[in-house]
Amino acid sequence: MRTVRAFGNVFMAVLGAVALSGCMHRPGPVARGYSDLDRLAYGGTRAAPPPGHAAYAPRANAPGMVDALRNSYASAARPRYAPPSPMPFRQSYGPRLTVPARNADYRLDSGDRLRIVVYGQDGLTNSYAVSAGGTITMPLIGSVQARGLTPAQLASHVSDRLRDGFIREPHVAAEVEAYRPFFILGEVAAPGQYPYVPNMTAESAVAIAGGYSPRARRDSVTIDHSSSAGTVRAVVPPATPINPGDTVVVGERWF
Repeated sequence: MRTVRAFGNVFMAVLGAVALSGCMHRPGPVARGYSDLDRLAYGGTRAAPPPGHAAYAPRANAPGMVDALRNSYASAARPRYAPPSPMPFRQSYGPRLTVPARNADYRLDSGDRLRIVVYGQDGLTNSYAVSAGGTITMPLIGSVQARGLTPAQLASHVSDRLRDGFIREPHVAAEVEAYRPFFILGEVAAPGQYPYVPNMTAESAVAIAGGYSPRARRDSVTIDHSSSAGTVRAVVPPATPINPGDTVVVGERWF
């Protein structure tokens, strides 16, 4: 009994060894295909498909997927870059506005502050305000009339006064350092007196005064302008320039 059992074990071991040796010599499944993407990435030639395999049957004159994409991209007409055409520039010009405070004909009055320079005379070079009487007061020469004069005319008068017994050849220059204030009344948020700024219009004067009130008329304003010839009152558009010392009146609308 023991001999039969031992013989059976040996027989089973021999059968197992034969089976294993057959599996080791059989080639495993290997992918036969070699795609165009693999060829592009790793180089080499395209492997021939196994004969009789329908999935790998070659087509006559049929390029690969990558070749087809490359050929179609190369043959496509590439559009040339054309820079966008610039937009036509149009500039609209509004009404030409004068700037009275910048004119050489600007006339001085009370409230203006001047910078008078006497070359070589530091004691006379200073800032001078035009008083309510329309004069300025300087060392050596005292009171000098300024109202109604331009800055150049005032410099000439000061030079004549200094030449009369004080300085042999005085050189004097005068310019406006600060203009007299303007006034705004009527339908604005904060009516009152404000410093004048060059190039001001009636509309900018309203803005300085806090803007229109809800009842204000916005299409026109009234300006009172005083000069040596008297006071002139005019109803003008809001874009009209104003002078130092002018009074702007914003009316009330009726509807």
